Amino acid sequence: MVLKHSAYKTILISISLAILIFFFGFFPALVQKYYSTGIYPYISKSLRFISSIFPFAIGDIVYAFIIGFVLYRIIRFIKRRKSLKSAHRIIVPLQFLNFCLVLYIIFKMVWGLNYSRPSISDALGIGNEKYSLKELVMLGNQFVNKTNHLKLRQTNIPAYSINDLEINSAKAYDFMEKQNSLFRYQNPCLKSVLNSWIISKIGIEGYYAPLTGEANMNMNLPDFVKPYVSCHEIAHQLGIAYEDEANLLGYLTASNSPDVNYQYSANYEMLRYILFEIRMKSPDDYKVLHDKLLPKVLTDFKTEKEFWRKYNGEMFG
Repeated sequence: MVLKHSAYKTILISISLAILIFFFGFFPALVQKYYSTGIYPYISKSLRFISSIFPFAIGDIVYAFIIGFVLYRIIRFIKRRKSLKSAHRIIVPLQFLNFCLVLYIIFKMVWGLNYSRPSISDALGIGNEKYSLKELVMLGNQFVNKTNHLKLRQTNIPAYSINDLEINSAKAYDFMEKQNSLFRYQNPCLKSVLNSWIISKIGIEGYYAPLTGEANMNMNLPDFVKPYVSCHEIAHQLGIAYEDEANLLGYLTASNSPDVNYQYSANYEMLRYILFEIRMKSPDDYKVLHDKLLPKVLTDFKTEKEFWRKYNGEMFG
């Protein structure tokens, strides 16, 4: 009876905290003031400091442990459910629910509340107006010219190690911090995923591990893609939760780096996104822009396409 009462009390506390955090997310200005620019930077720096002690992605191990633990408890409950007392048949599901709520609370506290912050467009002084097809094609043409120009400036593409990317990407963020504090990046922590083959099969370039504060890279990627991807994942570390906003911050950082390889990587990736959208909306305009690309840029497109095809077959055919 005491155990049952304790379980109810614990679940009540967890539900209350989860509800408070959930409703707090409906106030973006408060989230921005007290969380995203308040306690989150300290949480993030602390997690990165601890994680950087380990030379491997501990987030992958943590998530594997959590998944394994959940599966173990579920299987154990199923096997023992007939021998459990009626009280335990209620308590065990409540414990599982409490476990899920605790994970939700931790996730929200260490990173997830950033989904509720205001758009970074205001902090960057960037408008968020709708654009026409004509404007999109004009933008595509600008990126074609810029990407071609940067390709001509490239002398060689380094075979990046994870340490190279961490150092160079941190420098790129340091450079941008001089213009806007949004780019402040302390205690760098960029890791290679433990199993790049699995990540490549899933089609992932990189991901952020909220529980450990690590930005994780798929190091199987072609080297000309890696600088932009690393800057994108670091943007998540800085509390930029949404993918499109992380794309923007990653692009601004890499494209303004003094390193031409970072500039090319950023513009190549943005060009790829833009051309994809133009291809969906206006195949004729897409063909015109595609034909303007230098052979070396087209070779990079082919290299990346073949990379993903190797792992995902006709999905990228």
